[in-house]
Amino acid sequence: MNKPQIGPTLSTDEQELLASYDRDEWRSINHLQEAREQYQTYASTALEADGIISIVLPAKDLGVVRQKAAEAGVSHQALIARIVHQFAIEQ
Repeated sequence: MNKPQIGPTLSTDEQELLASYDRDEWRSINHLQEAREQYQTYASTALEADGIISIVLPAKDLGVVRQKAAEAGVSHQALIARIVHQFAIEQ
């Protein structure tokens, strides 16, 4: 007899991540902020691979973008790239 499902249904990827966690394969890293910034740079570079642009924003707008990016845990460049990408794919 199957046990009733408790909680949300997990995707295959989520199930693999949970199993990995249960096997104690996850480790804390030192200098989390530096590591996060490094991977954000990697992601930004990947997003910029097709072209680099330069824009001028009012200081107030840039401050808001930086704050929202920090809240989202990404660089302001990555957030701007996401916004532009979302705008570009809307039909």
